[in-house]
Amino acid sequence: MDTWEAAERFVRVWARGWAAHDVDALLALYAEDCVHRSMPFRAPHRGRDELAAYLRWSFEAERVTDVRFSAPLVGPDGVAAAEFRVRSEERGAAATLAGCVFVRFDGRGLAVESRDYWHTADGHQEPAGRLFLL
Repeated sequence: MDTWEAAERFVRVWARGWAAHDVDALLALYAEDCVHRSMPFRAPHRGRDELAAYLRWSFEAERVTDVRFSAPLVGPDGVAAAEFRVRSEERGAAATLAGCVFVRFDGRGLAVESRDYWHTADGHQEPAGRLFLL
């Protein structure tokens, strides 16, 4: 699978999977021995089991109302990036999470490494400036 196809599938499945809290659909995007970092200074989640535990924990208090991903930007060596914005209700309060994901895919189109950078804000908002770089 080429990088563009893998990246497009990744953002499409993540948008649907995050909205539905479908951990199994999200895990199917990752290699068994993947390494995922949520924010650059946190310890990585190594392998699908650790990633699954992180996703379940992340989704626990969140009720998603809208998820959007940009089209992916694709670079060399199986690397892609995309922006995302998620509106949710957490413990009864409106929140918005916006960020970017960077992913490296193997030849089968599975994510072997990913890193997220994100920020949350109170209320339902759109990021300042043009939404998504594309």
